[in-house]
Amino acid sequence: MPAEDRGAVAVSATGLEVPVAMRGPRHDSVATVVLRFVRKKPLGAAGGVLMLIMLLTGLLADVLQTHDPIATDASATLARSSEQHWLGTDHLGRDIYSRIVHGARVSLIVGIGSTLLGSVLGGIIGLLSGYAGGKTDLVTQRLLDILQGLPLLVLALVMSASLGPSIQNVIIAISIPIVPRAARVIRASVLSIREMQYIEAARALGLRHLRIAFRHVLPNTIGPFIVLCTAQLGAAILVEAALSFLGLGVPEPYPSWGRMLSVSAAEYAQKAPHLVLYPGIAISLAVFGSNLFGDALRDTLDPRLRGA
Repeated sequence: MPAEDRGAVAVSATGLEVPVAMRGPRHDSVATVVLRFVRKKPLGAAGGVLMLIMLLTGLLADVLQTHDPIATDASATLARSSEQHWLGTDHLGRDIYSRIVHGARVSLIVGIGSTLLGSVLGGIIGLLSGYAGGKTDLVTQRLLDILQGLPLLVLALVMSASLGPSIQNVIIAISIPIVPRAARVIRASVLSIREMQYIEAARALGLRHLRIAFRHVLPNTIGPFIVLCTAQLGAAILVEAALSFLGLGVPEPYPSWGRMLSVSAAEYAQKAPHLVLYPGIAISLAVFGSNLFGDALRDTLDPRLRGA
């Protein structure tokens, strides 16, 4: 074989020469993909690290805590940072560090739960609406317009006040405003996917519409769905903190960053500023990390933004 042709073939396991063009696509390892993401989107990687720290903190809260987060100590109220209480104590003598660690778990449960619930429901609505088209799509979009016209925080506030304070009700209250946003994102993807040739071929074969929608269209919306969930997570954490601050979020005795701010801000902000400082920093880092990572992930997965 001439030397110039040797680079165009590869030796298979049976010893036969196979043209390079016939080999399958090369799949990068997870480490390669992560390193490429870090190199191209360093701010997004930093946001991902913040989210990972929050996730590990929430999962390992029982290990990381130094005190019982709900135990009170009348002899150590409003204490400053010390070896015994790393971030000090609140007005009831509860350890702030331990409450912030457990507050991360509460924020994760509410944030991830509400984001997944709202995104899944909205995704199904957007999938069926976009695939059906016609009057079904028109009526669905007008209903979503009405729902989306209400501010996320106001709608969650009304729902939380109606359902009552509990973790489950807070998740439901925050998930409802996410539904129209998720439906719009998934519908936009479905509108372009449903006109592709392989979808037309599936229709020509006589496959049922629901089977085509869920088996052939839905898998191609995974990218936008992941970006949507990442972007909404930070908003859900912020809304949960706002509801807890107003007394309509996660009830006592569960530690919540927003409730820690609510109890501290009115009476102890000037006397003991550390009561407001540390929960505020925790909320800011969680939302900031989620937004950074979500924006970078969107730019990476959206072909229209890859060159940006």
